[in-house]
Amino acid sequence: MWDVWWVWIAGGFALGVAEVLLPGFIFLGFAIGAVLTGILLGFGLAVSLALLLLIFALLSLAAWIVLRATLGVHKGQVKLWDKDINE
Repeated sequence: MWDVWWVWIAGGFALGVAEVLLPGFIFLGFAIGAVLTGILLGFGLAVSLALLLLIFALLSLAAWIVLRATLGVHKGQVKLWDKDINE
């Protein structure tokens, strides 16, 4: 079951739904990693389970790092309101 491409993609979509329900960029990196692993399996990647889990972990880590760099916490992120909505 671990070497079936659509299982990884379905798992990635399930993790994406979990990210929508519990926001915070926690599940999104894992979701991207799972979808990318499913795509690699769809293109014919045939490896052992241990290596497949390593690929998933590395892809998830890379996705998390990219998400953190682009959408992460930045210094001075406090929103200052200079106008009132009633003005």
